[in-house]
Amino acid sequence: MKRVAIGKQSFEDIRKKDCFYVDKTAFIKEWWEMEDDVTLITRPRRFGKTLNMDMLNCFFSNKYKDRGDLFEGLDIWKEEDYRRLQGTYPVIFLSFADIKANNFKDTKNDFVSVINDVYKQHSYLLKSDKLTEAEKTIYGQLDTYASNADVNKEISNEIVCRAIKSLAEMLYKYYGKKVIILLDEYDTPMQEAYVNGYWEELVTFTRSFFNSTFKTNPYLERAIMTGITRVSKESIFSDLNNLEVVTTLSLKYTTVFGFTEQEVFDALDEFALSEQKGEVKAWYDGFVFGEQKDIYNPWSIINYLDKKKIALYWAESSSNGLINNLVQKGSTYIKKMLETLISGENIKVPIDEQIVFSELDYSEDAVWSLMLASGYLKVISAEELNMIRESDNEYELALTNREILFMFRKMILRWFSPAKNETNEFVKALINGDIEGMNVYMNEVALNTFSSFDSGKKTASKKAPENFFHGFVLGLMVDQIDNYIITSNRESGFGRYDIMLEPIDKNDAKYQGRVLPGIVIEFKVINPRKESTLEETVEAALKQIEEKNYDAELIKRGVKQENIHHYGFAFRGKEVLIDGR
Repeated sequence: MKRVAIGKQSFEDIRKKDCFYVDKTAFIKEWWEMEDDVTLITRPRRFGKTLNMDMLNCFFSNKYKDRGDLFEGLDIWKEEDYRRLQGTYPVIFLSFADIKANNFKDTKNDFVSVINDVYKQHSYLLKSDKLTEAEKTIYGQLDTYASNADVNKEISNEIVCRAIKSLAEMLYKYYGKKVIILLDEYDTPMQEAYVNGYWEELVTFTRSFFNSTFKTNPYLERAIMTGITRVSKESIFSDLNNLEVVTTLSLKYTTVFGFTEQEVFDALDEFALSEQKGEVKAWYDGFVFGEQKDIYNPWSIINYLDKKKIALYWAESSSNGLINNLVQKGSTYIKKMLETLISGENIKVPIDEQIVFSELDYSEDAVWSLMLASGYLKVISAEELNMIRESDNEYELALTNREILFMFRKMILRWFSPAKNETNEFVKALINGDIEGMNVYMNEVALNTFSSFDSGKKTASKKAPENFFHGFVLGLMVDQIDNYIITSNRESGFGRYDIMLEPIDKNDAKYQGRVLPGIVIEFKVINPRKESTLEETVEAALKQIEEKNYDAELIKRGVKQENIHHYGFAFRGKEVLIDGR
């Protein structure tokens, strides 16, 4: 049994130390034979992008000439022609993964540092008589600026944007061969620019950098970029008509990033975990790339093989900051759609694969495109409403798997950190019929956190508390999925209830010596034309549950009438009143 190495992104290191590795080298042949000049591949984070890029570097770079031992026994080494191709190209390998500054000046400095590091890797060029003095001077300019030897000295955007093209020319002169350029995590600076408010400035800079590096570069053999999102062509790729874009919806390279189900099951067999296949599938399966279903995220699988227990490995491997920010500050529409997803239902929304970060501030549907690209949602089906405009495609989406479900549940609870320690007490109060305990908890939540949320631009402000707490309560109850079937906004009797909890076991008295109750919840905002007090509003909510016969569905499924709890939630601004019977 091979050792599992967590977080190792060096292909050479993995192979030399004989660590666990899922063979993805067939990608080398597949990509090379496509003959695409510049390829952009987007996949969610921690899906093996960096490791695959390092694999390409080890295969093509003349730095690894005569290092076929790294590929012995792997798929690519079965190809005689590719054995001769290994180690024959000059390669420029960059990563923007660490460019995460909160302003443009520091971001530019980080760009220079990354480029300068690449120049240092090829410092042997300085000893060559094939380079002009002007070309050798570029080395000094980049190094001086990157090391802050003279903080008052500025380096022009033009020199930075042309630096990789200039290096490609030097390598071409030295080797007599065009270069391969590999750029990992190209979009990390773009996301930081959006979050920190210098998007337009960085777009202008990056457009010039990409144009020089990938479009007007006669010394380029081929290039690959990887990232999470496909940033709009109109922003940074406007000049690149030689760009082949491969997203999670594309049919190319569908099994290259991530593990297929067969690869996962083979690994479980190897590690004597065969009996855990069903549980592993429920938690970590669900990603869909093109028409390839049953893709698993590698990070969770590798951690599971190492630790042999279920946990939120992928979901908690980063802060999920951008998604968290967009959902938390989003409109009521966004929160209601998330509520639908958390309840196990699907949503239908238009998807545009080209992320325009500036649109995230005013386009409510743009968040779903970002969540799909990031791996939080999966495609159930697609309907092409207009074959001409890709952005008009409507997709039916669902949460990817159980790990993502629990990630969003924890995310919601973190929004309410002032009262999160009492969350379990609220759930107990709800099940036990402790009206006073429920009121104490909900009013504390309303007082401490409600005002920090956007009530929604397209929903009447009087409905905001109802929609807000509807989603919040549903999020709290996700913790009970082992005990309850939780549904929302479904038909029962003569209407549509807000939230229903159906006990999975209707007869076993396992909860504090008694059977778990069925629960029906109705939310109402005070209507001044009909009610003068919250007491009247909550009574109207309870009366609606009875008159609309919302119990009908629970009774039909075997829950006894006397074991059903009704709760009404009444709201007036940040005031909350709960009652039940």
